[in-house]
Amino acid sequence: MPKYLCMQRSASGDCEPPSPAQMQSMYEVFNAWREKYQKNIVDMGGRLRADGKIVSSEGAIDGPFPEAKEVIGGFMIIEAANMDEAVEVARQCPGVVAPGSSVEVREISAP
Repeated sequence: MPKYLCMQRSASGDCEPPSPAQMQSMYEVFNAWREKYQKNIVDMGGRLRADGKIVSSEGAIDGPFPEAKEVIGGFMIIEAANMDEAVEVARQCPGVVAPGSSVEVREISAP
């Protein structure tokens, strides 16, 4: 079955952290989604740290850049019969409902 890389994007900038009750509710919704699609989730990935490097033929520089309009905050790899199924799994991901958030879905080509 084809595999898809899902990159979780959000608007850059600071936002107020959720309360403990909001966090609990978010985890419940996320865990229900993860259980529903457990057959599709190959690698849950994880959150990405804010720091990193941007590598080119000229070398490596600090990144990502804070002036970017959106940031990639996390990733996961899923399996699906086709792009439509992969999009449906991603569309139901609880992270998509947050304002300014989205998930980019890209098929991983086999060598």
